[in-house]
Amino acid sequence: MTATYRVPGAVLTEREHTVPLDHAAPGAATITVFTREVAAPDGVDRPYLVFLQGGPGTEATRPTSPPSGWLRRALQDYRVLLLDQRGTGRSTPVGSQIPGEAPEAQADYLTHFRADSIVRDAELIRQELGVERWSVLGQSFGGFTSMTYLSIAPEGLSEAFLTGGLSPIGRPIDDIYGATYQRTLRKNRAYFERYPDDRSRAHDIFGRLDAEDVRLPSGDRLTARRFRQLGLWLGDSAGWEHLHHVLELPFGSNAFLHDAEQAVRFARNPLYATLHESSYADGVATGWSAARLLPPEIEAEGFFTAEHVFPWMWEDYGALRPQKAAAELLAAHTWPRLYDADRLRHNEVPVAATVYVNDLYVERVFAEETAATIRGLRPWVTDEFEHNGLRADGERVLGRLIDLARGRA
Repeated sequence: MTATYRVPGAVLTEREHTVPLDHAAPGAATITVFTREVAAPDGVDRPYLVFLQGGPGTEATRPTSPPSGWLRRALQDYRVLLLDQRGTGRSTPVGSQIPGEAPEAQADYLTHFRADSIVRDAELIRQELGVERWSVLGQSFGGFTSMTYLSIAPEGLSEAFLTGGLSPIGRPIDDIYGATYQRTLRKNRAYFERYPDDRSRAHDIFGRLDAEDVRLPSGDRLTARRFRQLGLWLGDSAGWEHLHHVLELPFGSNAFLHDAEQAVRFARNPLYATLHESSYADGVATGWSAARLLPPEIEAEGFFTAEHVFPWMWEDYGALRPQKAAAELLAAHTWPRLYDADRLRHNEVPVAATVYVNDLYVERVFAEETAATIRGLRPWVTDEFEHNGLRADGERVLGRLIDLARGRA
């Protein structure tokens, strides 16, 4: 199915593609993957740039009219293919209810929604569109997916641009979460140096949420451990102010409850929670790594957590409860490898990537290890941005990466 629309500044072409649920069983069950092509009115024949969204479990950016940010810069050189990764947006979405009656069947279903399957979807779509090679832009988890693309199907790529998306290769998952927790502690301390009065406010809120049955608009109880997850914002350039603006609201007010619920939106995209740790599982089981490694300072000092998932979430978030049994099984599942280190060491695709010095979610030391592993990768190590650099100043970030990949910088 294809539909084309003309809007100010762009031509949009929407397509639905049929792909196997399990690429190892192409004759069995199928799902739908949605793409939206965005081209400048005079650029409908330009080369393709495929955008791989952060996540997991989050659909592609929805373009504005006229296009803005990184998309505006991209359209100068490319037509952009916005891919709703399987299970998200319009691509056979997975909500709270997972197909299959037994937890084992549900968990097996979700094993087909990682980066390796997303890459194979992209390759089928590339062939369907008759494209010899195309470029990819991967943000965060999309960068991890781009690394998987370079590992299993580099013949389909002409360039790769990664922003905040250099994942460790072959490292134990506990190394990864141990490092991110140390950065989380540092971010918390820096936050409370900026807003010292918020330390007592946070302590008071955590105490009251432990003692009182406070209900969110959804009906879920707002627990202290759930409120701690607002620390997700500590890795965003505007997030510290977002957090402060929630903490300053009167406790229990409509605004406080609404903003606390909307800050961490697992209800909209449950896959983000259920598949999150698997994004780092390069040939291992995760065993609830973030929960096992939680530093005692988090609770003792009234700190917030960050991009971490915990088993209790499948109780505290009503929208996650139907996935609880499957999530437990997936935490014990030994996942296949995501990256081929030998192939990456012999890479021939031009690659440029940001390494954000203060990235809360992707540890700089590990990112630089990965950058050194991928042959020919040109890193841009910068402290100008947080993890959301592509959103904060997309035209500059993407422009710089294009110049690096093409040897102009």
